[in-house]
Amino acid sequence: MVSPLSAKELPECLASVHDWQYEAAKGGSIRRQWVFADFAHAFGFMTRVALLAHEADHHPEWRNVYNKVEITLTTHDANGLSMKDIELARRIDQI
Repeated sequence: MVSPLSAKELPECLASVHDWQYEAAKGGSIRRQWVFADFAHAFGFMTRVALLAHEADHHPEWRNVYNKVEITLTTHDANGLSMKDIELARRIDQI
């Protein structure tokens, strides 16, 4: 089972994914939104994220409306934010 981030780990981890917004409700999650030129670019981004998520065996909650993609990361097994979320966010940021 994956452990949630401790109160001590949380600030440093959040600082490493500074474009993501932390939401403390329900144990914690991080969220970020992207805006692309059009639907095709947004969908292409989602496809790349899907491959990363599948490889990491950690799947995001996401929403797509035309050229906007919103991703929320939380670890349901940990009932909150874990290193799996931080690591996937870092990889997504590299796209």
